[in-house]
Amino acid sequence: MNDAASTLLKTTNVTKRYGEALVLRDGSIEVRSGEIHALLGGNGAGKSTLVRIIAGLVNPTSGRMSVNGHAYQPKSKREAESVGIEIVQQEFNLISTLSVAENLLLTRLPALGGVIRQKELHHQAREALDRLGLREIATDAIVETLGVGQQQMLEIAAALYRKCRLLILDEPTAALSHAEAESLFTWLDKLRAEGVGIIYISHRLDEISRISDRISFLRDGMMIGTYQTADLTTDEMVELMTGDHPQHESASQRSDGGSSLTDFALRVEKLSGGMVDEVSFDVRQGERLGIAGLVGAGRTELLRLIFGADIASSGAVYLAADKTPRLFRHPHEAVSAGIAMVTEDRKKNGLLLPQSVRVNTTLAAMSKRFSHAGLIRFQAENEQTLRHCHSMEIRCTDIELPTGTLSGGNQQKVVIARWLATNASVFLFDEPTRGIDVPARKRIYRLIDTLAAQGKGIVIVSSDLEELFETCDRIAVMSNGTLVRTFEGPDMSHELIMQAAFSGYLERSAEA
Repeated sequence: MNDAASTLLKTTNVTKRYGEALVLRDGSIEVRSGEIHALLGGNGAGKSTLVRIIAGLVNPTSGRMSVNGHAYQPKSKREAESVGIEIVQQEFNLISTLSVAENLLLTRLPALGGVIRQKELHHQAREALDRLGLREIATDAIVETLGVGQQQMLEIAAALYRKCRLLILDEPTAALSHAEAESLFTWLDKLRAEGVGIIYISHRLDEISRISDRISFLRDGMMIGTYQTADLTTDEMVELMTGDHPQHESASQRSDGGSSLTDFALRVEKLSGGMVDEVSFDVRQGERLGIAGLVGAGRTELLRLIFGADIASSGAVYLAADKTPRLFRHPHEAVSAGIAMVTEDRKKNGLLLPQSVRVNTTLAAMSKRFSHAGLIRFQAENEQTLRHCHSMEIRCTDIELPTGTLSGGNQQKVVIARWLATNASVFLFDEPTRGIDVPARKRIYRLIDTLAAQGKGIVIVSSDLEELFETCDRIAVMSNGTLVRTFEGPDMSHELIMQAAFSGYLERSAEA
């Protein structure tokens, strides 16, 4: 499929400038019908900017685009959809207070005389969900009650339900379980066979190697080149993204800081609330405890109970040498006690996107470190923000820029930097590298190692088992709201962990 006739989309010298900042210098890409075309690059390389321009969400500063050889200049997402271009972004665009069915068919609600035909609405929604194997999601469920992984699949189901010629997926599997990701890959194969072109952005290089036909690389807003996927190793992909030769680092080379892992930093006893049922575990000072499980197993809900974002119905939380049982009723109480939490959904729960990088970085420690007698100490704020921007390699030209203008990966770094300023003793990480590129992910891992070496207690929820193997000393498994088993040392295997992840569902099915 090398002839020009197969070219579905072509962009030439597309640029985007925000004020003085040139965020995309040369977004030139050619996507063919019936191919999965991966787009790789570090955070801030311009990937999301380019695909948002293609999808009509952002107007380019200059450049040309064509679809099937015809000039293409969309002024809105609707104009892009009218020629068959659909995008599913990292950040969700669902209306949380509406039902699943209403979100799926929002622009094409079946109605008669201005009245929605509810039976037809739910019938069509059921078809859209079943197409992706999402039989467990009810069409009348309110979206805000769904987990992040289910919301991601709902976004994808909505895009696939509409007839599209070009589908853009930006980190589609970041919040998906293994089974959900496999279901998605099956559908992408079918779409490719039907002649649909797919632009696929992901930092999971194993996925890129497995499903894509070609890869285009962006670096610092410039298109570096396009390659056949089969011709590249993952090390070569990293080198093309970063411009550096990849540095290999084994687990034994990562510093553990000589931590003795003695006294506990956090102890949770029979904590219950919502779907979480009497969960108990402890984390020692200097230890990294991973929490694995299927999407919807209760992992995020557990962290929210500990942090006081949701109110526990029973149980207790103990911190360090404090013998007093606690149940936090508000995150402010948890922060004051020395707990930090990096949330799963940075857009909804982690950041004030219209506010500056400076404000977001120092907000959690404002009362303790950056104000006096009611007055903000701006110099201390600036120094702290600049220090974290340098150490975390947060790419922004000005710390007064709105955080929402940064790439998703840089936004995640700002969230983490905020909690570093609090000097907390316990860090709860919920999907800490979601939307983070490979080099930045390694930096986050080193940061976690550094915190552990300082004696902090670390809890990491991740849907990526490889991430937990690389970063954690032990792995606890949640299944259907309960903590079923904890693994360490030679017991930490994919097979045993996945068996444990399903066990809670199998047991309750047998009881029923």
